[in-house]
Amino acid sequence: MKFLIVGLGNPGVKYSRTRHNVGFKSLDYISRNANVEFENCKFGELCSFKYRGKLVFLLKPNTYMNLSGNAVNYWIKKEKIPLSNLLVVTDDINLSIGVLRMKKKGSYGGHNGLKNIQDLLLSSSYPRLRIGVGNEFSKGKQVDYVLGDWSVEEEEVIKQKLVTIKEMILSFCFAGIENTMNIFNNK
Repeated sequence: MKFLIVGLGNPGVKYSRTRHNVGFKSLDYISRNANVEFENCKFGELCSFKYRGKLVFLLKPNTYMNLSGNAVNYWIKKEKIPLSNLLVVTDDINLSIGVLRMKKKGSYGGHNGLKNIQDLLLSSSYPRLRIGVGNEFSKGKQVDYVLGDWSVEEEEVIKQKLVTIKEMILSFCFAGIENTMNIFNNK
């Protein structure tokens, strides 16, 4: 059984410390722990590893956030992965810093990366792991906020959450989304 875990973000050093790149940060942590390295591929960087008999692909699209659907659509078709085995890891301004929520489906909620994925998959029925980045910005400053660097305090909160993020993703692959939501969403 195959799984595609997609961390959303923007490529390049310029964006590496931004709130919008928490998906990339999460997958980097998992790849280090799995002792695998990302390699350049079509539409992004990809690596894979086995976990309890499951083949897990980690994908960081290089299409920039707003065109993430191109990478997701390509790799899900290429590897013949059902939507139920896709997990998109993304930032969410509607959750406080470090709050983690896994969902089976949902709207894009104003997130252009999720909107593009939804448009190209022709569905909003795919699992996602939402990572809270807070919403400490004034009206009209959302883009500046999500493309802004973490504060030292915020970065420490996210750093501590990486272990739980990894556990949630591995649980999704092995125990399924229902069990994972029951275990982790109420913490």
